[in-house]
Amino acid sequence: MAEYLSHCFNQLSINSIKIRSFGVTEARKVFSSSVQCVLTEDKRRAVVKNGKDSLEICRVVNGMWQTSGGWGRIEQNAAVDAMLQYADAGLNTFDMADIYGPAEDLYGIFINRVRRERPPEVLENIRGLTKWVPPPVKMTSSFVRDSINVSRRRMDVSSLDMLQFHWWDYSNPGYLDALKHLTDLKDEGKIKTVALTNFDTERLQKILENGIPVVSNQVQHSVVDMRPQQKMAELCQLTGVKLITYGTVMGGLLSEKFLDTNLSIPFAGPPLNTPSLQKYKRMVDAWGGWSLFQNLLQTLKQVASKHGVSIPTVAVRYVLDQPAVAGSMVGVRLGLAEHIKDTNAVFSLVLDEEDFSSIREASEKGKDLLKVIGDCGDEYRRA
Repeated sequence: MAEYLSHCFNQLSINSIKIRSFGVTEARKVFSSSVQCVLTEDKRRAVVKNGKDSLEICRVVNGMWQTSGGWGRIEQNAAVDAMLQYADAGLNTFDMADIYGPAEDLYGIFINRVRRERPPEVLENIRGLTKWVPPPVKMTSSFVRDSINVSRRRMDVSSLDMLQFHWWDYSNPGYLDALKHLTDLKDEGKIKTVALTNFDTERLQKILENGIPVVSNQVQHSVVDMRPQQKMAELCQLTGVKLITYGTVMGGLLSEKFLDTNLSIPFAGPPLNTPSLQKYKRMVDAWGGWSLFQNLLQTLKQVASKHGVSIPTVAVRYVLDQPAVAGSMVGVRLGLAEHIKDTNAVFSLVLDEEDFSSIREASEKGKDLLKVIGDCGDEYRRA
């Protein structure tokens, strides 16, 4: 880590300010004066900021990947009704993507319901975060503009609260062109904040070097996957860029449902019958296997019982309390299941040092996924 930070300090250039041979204190001063990313928060909300760009979000974000298929049939009216229930409960930040099936369309219907049926102050606090996952084509201004206009129409908003940009292949430098065009659209008022999703530390540094004012990076992060607290969090703390995390409850694996189960015996445990459960079971295997995962669940259960909450509540709180994390995703199966009570309990839960120590110890018994998988987002780019 020291070698990595030394490399960053020797190489990093932000807004034409070159950093050479600085220590941590000096580098922090330069970043804070040039980038000016700050986080202010209460128990429920946080502000991600870069210069004049800022957005206040709920610290627990409703993830809408589950609308893309594989979790059960989504019925439109029931899904929108459920979105209203989450918003009414104060869980008013929704995360989606252009590739998440009808997610952006559902948001558009939902936001119009809010405009018609809720007071103005409710509308003012709703946030819709979306992602753009483009194909590997030339990133011209017109292509980027047309793509973003599709999301604006689907979500029925004049300006996207946050556009989180994903890029598959780093060997193609077109991601910098795309981000510069997105910044132009932000300056025109089509986007309020520009952010990233699944970028690694090296590329985040390069993007900042090019003067692109990203406010956050959405990455996979849980008590099993602690990779963001290595290289990524170090750079984020220096620059002010924040992390929005997903996979925080591992698709439901981090829950009482999977405690004291043995998946090696056919039909003995709960089925891994959703794309997210299957995805995060592979992460468990890479980390250390099901038996070790049971030890982690038992530790989380002890902490949860101590505080009168559930395992997922503890899992989310633990990640929210990690450095550089502004918000954490909890997937919502709209119209099929809801976890509003457990989710809201996150805000009142305070983990003490004993809790942190026991969870950290159980987590560190597994493998270092940075060595196994690579940095944040590398799981999408390695064969």
